[in-house]
Amino acid sequence: MKAKWTPKDLPDLSGRTIIVTGASSGIGLSSAREFAQHGAKVILAVRDLEKGVRVSSQFSGDTQVLRLDVADLESVRSFCAEWRGPIDTLVNNAGIMLMPAVRTIDDFELHIGTNHMGPFALTNLLLPHITNRVVTVSSFLHFRGRIHLDDLNFDHRPYKAINAYEDSKLANMLFAFELQRRLDEVHSPVRSIAVHPGIARTNLISHVGGLNGAVSKLSQRLFNDEDQGAWPTLFAATEDIPGGSYVGPRSLFHLRGSPSIQRSSKRSRDASVASRLWEASARLTQTGL
Repeated sequence: MKAKWTPKDLPDLSGRTIIVTGASSGIGLSSAREFAQHGAKVILAVRDLEKGVRVSSQFSGDTQVLRLDVADLESVRSFCAEWRGPIDTLVNNAGIMLMPAVRTIDDFELHIGTNHMGPFALTNLLLPHITNRVVTVSSFLHFRGRIHLDDLNFDHRPYKAINAYEDSKLANMLFAFELQRRLDEVHSPVRSIAVHPGIARTNLISHVGGLNGAVSKLSQRLFNDEDQGAWPTLFAATEDIPGGSYVGPRSLFHLRGSPSIQRSSKRSRDASVASRLWEASARLTQTGL
């Protein structure tokens, strides 16, 4: 493994099937493009089929576009029920950030529903098909998250979008590590790995107000572009690293740079909270029981 890994170090992925959720833009699109260009069969699992077909036609390789809305458990169940065949890698990339107080169709707060409950259900329903690994995209902001098991949906707490996002990203971490514990218990060869992209200039944050002028120039120095933001995902999906790893940019306060294995927050490694969150998520989504 090179000290400064880049996508040039990706191996030949011929024969592998990789599902990338939220693959019609941003980090998901960049990840899907690289996987396909290196020989994988890539499934772009997206909400907008037309957009998915349009963007996938612009890069080479074996791709298929399927509809999936991780904010809708019925969509998740339908996607999984129709799936046939092995999956080498599932990349849980789709997510939202800093949205107003809105509920999903399943009555979850939008961040926890989209960023955690949907991927939780998707992974558990697809797990019998997965042969190699699950990569879950989190954020370094999971360090600021808290898990309120008695109030996951902000029914009683004052709603703040940043808190909702941070909490959902901590939920991603707890899920990824608890999944690895459960895989280990049954001696499964499948690995669960969490990643964070640093801060990437993608449309995920475009609704927050955008970047222009001096701020835009500063962002180009401090933040990854969306291609670099995909590097931790690409690394985690292809390098021979242990299950339960946490991968992110190695330099500049972990905001950008080549990916490496890093230390996640103490809260993310709380096995007791992770187990209880799993049980709550399994009950609420009726998966992973």
